[in-house]
Amino acid sequence: MKSEHVKAGANDLKGKAKETVGKATDDKSLEAEGKGDQLKAKGQDFIGDVKDVLD
Repeated sequence: MKSEHVKAGANDLKGKAKETVGKATDDKSLEAEGKGDQLKAKGQDFIGDVKDVLD
C-alpha cells in the first residue's frame, strides 16, 4: 500500500466529518470544505492505484 492510499483514507475521513458537522450546524462553507476533502481523497487514491500498477 502506497502512502497515497493512507493519505486518501485520512482525507476522506476528515472530509466526511466536516461534511457531517457542516450539515448538523447548517454551515454550508464547512460542508463544502468536507466535500472538497473527499474529492481530494479520490484523487490521491487514484494516484496510489496508478503507482501500484507501475510498480
